[in-house]
Amino acid sequence: METVNTTERLRKLRELMKIHKIDLYIVPSEEHISGFSGSAGTAVIALEKAALATDGRYFNQASKQLDNNWQLLKQGLEDVPTWQEWSAEQSEGGKTVGVDPTVITAPEARKLIEKIKKKGGTTLVGIEENLVDLVWGKDRPPRPNEKVKVLGDQFTGKKFQDKIEDLRKELEKKKSPGLIVSMLDEIAWLYNLRGNDIPYNPVFFSYATITPTTATLYIDSSKLNSDVPSHLGDSVHIRPYEAIFEDSKALSNSLTDQSTPNGNTSSTKPHKKFLISTKASWALGLKLGGEDKVEEVRSPVGDAKAIKNETELEGMRACHIRDGAALSEYFAWLEEELVTKGTRLDEVEAADKLEYIRSKHKHFVGLSFDTISSTGPNAAVIHYKPERGNCSIIDPKAIYLCDSGAQYLDGTTDTTRTLHFGTPSDLERTAYTLVLKGAIALDKAVFPKGTSGFALDTLARQFLWEEGLDYRHGTGHGVGSYLNVHEGPIGVGTRIQYSEVALSAGNVISDEPGYYEDGNFGIRIENIIMAREAFTPHNFGDKPYLGFEHVTMVPMCRKLIVETLMTPRERDWLNTYHKEVWKRTSHYFEGRDERTLKWLRRETTPI
Repeated sequence: METVNTTERLRKLRELMKIHKIDLYIVPSEEHISGFSGSAGTAVIALEKAALATDGRYFNQASKQLDNNWQLLKQGLEDVPTWQEWSAEQSEGGKTVGVDPTVITAPEARKLIEKIKKKGGTTLVGIEENLVDLVWGKDRPPRPNEKVKVLGDQFTGKKFQDKIEDLRKELEKKKSPGLIVSMLDEIAWLYNLRGNDIPYNPVFFSYATITPTTATLYIDSSKLNSDVPSHLGDSVHIRPYEAIFEDSKALSNSLTDQSTPNGNTSSTKPHKKFLISTKASWALGLKLGGEDKVEEVRSPVGDAKAIKNETELEGMRACHIRDGAALSEYFAWLEEELVTKGTRLDEVEAADKLEYIRSKHKHFVGLSFDTISSTGPNAAVIHYKPERGNCSIIDPKAIYLCDSGAQYLDGTTDTTRTLHFGTPSDLERTAYTLVLKGAIALDKAVFPKGTSGFALDTLARQFLWEEGLDYRHGTGHGVGSYLNVHEGPIGVGTRIQYSEVALSAGNVISDEPGYYEDGNFGIRIENIIMAREAFTPHNFGDKPYLGFEHVTMVPMCRKLIVETLMTPRERDWLNTYHKEVWKRTSHYFEGRDERTLKWLRRETTPI
């Protein structure tokens, strides 16, 4: 992880800012301008200074990658301003703030305008040209043009026509003339299509509109595989990707006021409004006519997508068994290479081997994110990304953390295991056991319908809290079905949005508590769990109760477990889990791979 010199790119950006008569420029989630490569960060550039805001997952990484041009805003820490607050403070004295309106949501823009004006700034303006793209110039990679393919009903479990009809019922309930869909994973799910435009996420650049009588997909038609037109049939219109803004304006113009026979506008009937997601861009909302003609809602497509049907749930079970077998084969191989053979392997070489092993399994498409293959102190960098030719040699005497996942036609995986190939310290073993206890507590939770992930978060942290320890990331995120490995709107954590959406049967989430000592080691354990109806002796308040079913099939590291810290109930859970892992994955190795079979037998032996 190297520091990036950003002096020249900032100079060019500030020249463009002066041309557009703005004093600050906001760049959400942009690696090119700051050099920070994490997945969550917002850069704010003033004419004399610049700041990058990110959360606790990336404090360590950002401090290494940012050069002296940047101030790091550690979000969530006391007395550290948010990027919005910092922007407003810098706008004092009548300064103007600019942003590309396609990369900020309308709610974010409104809140920011309010903060800017309160601090004495002028306002926030949308700059249609993306200034960072202009700085990038000819070095900017072209937009991907990968083919879009049909995902069959045997994987989706529901025809796209039925999904659209369900969506139209929602429009009817809200008396809305239409919904504009801008989230790429929602469009892929809605039409049962998959692409490859964004690394690790099987989505494609597109927009979609659904009205009571029409369905339109905005996409470059050259991207469509030969089977897509027949799959969509006559019920879906194909329009050029760039036409969405022109068509949105036309849709806006089609909304005429309700009028009385003499032409006067009636005040007794509410205006109809188009629905857009609260995550849709500011630009899209403006083209549709702004607040007078748009209602911002949590996307009904996103809500429907998060509740997997039985076909999708069965696919998640199946792909996690195959994926678990791949991980066990990898860990057995890695242990033999490091300990028995004394091979020098760096973190990327090990990750490459894991990808190769996964690729041999049925329905494999690719990885679901960059593999976090991290040794020793690198494991303390929560979203560490080893770089080829510039990463560490794996130390068999140190903690090794591997967070990895894959895309299969029948599901998406995301698994973290922390191992030690030598003799772990007492602190490492204690921390690991506390993290494991938290993972078990969430896995075994039973709760009434209507409970949110926000309410369950303390279950995973409680044992660390008792020791004055914690971790700076969420406990769980939603997972797509052969879609994005991070999927909303549900999750488990302290983010306020997790309190707004209750968990439902069919939700698939991660269970991943951790603990990190900067400069020393990091521990994380991650299973994928599915919310299912729980059968309880009683039914207080006539409410259904929910629990979780785990689908990840990879052993925990026995060497890191302090058995005396575990209750009989926790030991029973662990032994039952390991028995299940053996039963579901050992047949992949019997008679074919004695090394992995021996490793798996050892790691799943009851404690």
